[in-house]
Amino acid sequence: MTYPEAIVVGFIQGVTELFPVSSLGHNVLIPALIGGSWAADLNVSAAESPYLAFIVGLHVATAIGIMIYFWRDWIRIIAGFFSSIVRRELRTVDQKLAWMLIVATIPVGLVGLLAEHEFRLLFAKPVRAAIFLVVNGLILYAGERFRTKRSLQADADLERQRAADAAGPRSRPVPAHGGAHAGGQVALRQEEIVQSQQADERIAARGYVEALLIGSVQILALLAGISRDGVTMVAGMFRGLSREDAARFAFLLATPVILAAGVLKFPDLTGHLGQGIHGQILVGSILSGVGAYLSVRFLVRYFQTRTLTPFAIYCVLFGLGSIIYLQVK
Repeated sequence: MTYPEAIVVGFIQGVTELFPVSSLGHNVLIPALIGGSWAADLNVSAAESPYLAFIVGLHVATAIGIMIYFWRDWIRIIAGFFSSIVRRELRTVDQKLAWMLIVATIPVGLVGLLAEHEFRLLFAKPVRAAIFLVVNGLILYAGERFRTKRSLQADADLERQRAADAAGPRSRPVPAHGGAHAGGQVALRQEEIVQSQQADERIAARGYVEALLIGSVQILALLAGISRDGVTMVAGMFRGLSREDAARFAFLLATPVILAAGVLKFPDLTGHLGQGIHGQILVGSILSGVGAYLSVRFLVRYFQTRTLTPFAIYCVLFGLGSIIYLQVK
């Protein structure tokens, strides 16, 4: 594995893990489309490929990048988890949300443990990944085209609440040091924190059955080309969440799944598969973590006002183009 390969794939992994366009699908397709040594070096379906160890490092770095963005939220959620055990109660929003994330992660965790290897060998082939990327685009489009009334109403209620908050009196204190720009940034971040806590209240009110149903669709992401965040968002909207809340729940769910996948495969990183490519793993992982942080920062704001449709169009076009190219080359 070369450093140019590590740089390109590392950054693409970090970005596409959060964008609803399937990181695994891109990890399979891009080397095949480039061809030559890339296709040989970066074959995720090969049993003894060093690419597997490389992807382990990328997954861990991606999870770290997401956790850095959501660090305040994860402190609250983890504290809620431990307080629920110590006090033997499920009363607060953080306590409920912590257990909802656990419940939602169980299905994909079990299937991943039992069948991840078989899914990878069978479906992580370039043409199949391209087909599933098209399917992913159709799922995203259908999720927007056939939004439920409850989800649309949740969007309308959220927009109305934001408008009311904006019209009301608000004080935004400016720090003594840093000037107006720094004060504006602080105020913006404080507003984001408040919005995150309000979103958690709405999500926690949905309950554990809803969390299980939404989380179960992550199993589809074991198919290269299907986006974990994309199908989770669609499932969340189908169950009545606003688009913004569905995105937040998907991003929070992504962290334990991605981190667990990396930890589970960590022996590949430290074993013989990782020998000779530790430098490439480090470079790729840094870029993957940075890409994940930047993408989640962008997407959290993006889904406050915009839709999944552009990503649906991209997946269909890129998938179809890849199918045609791979068949004729």
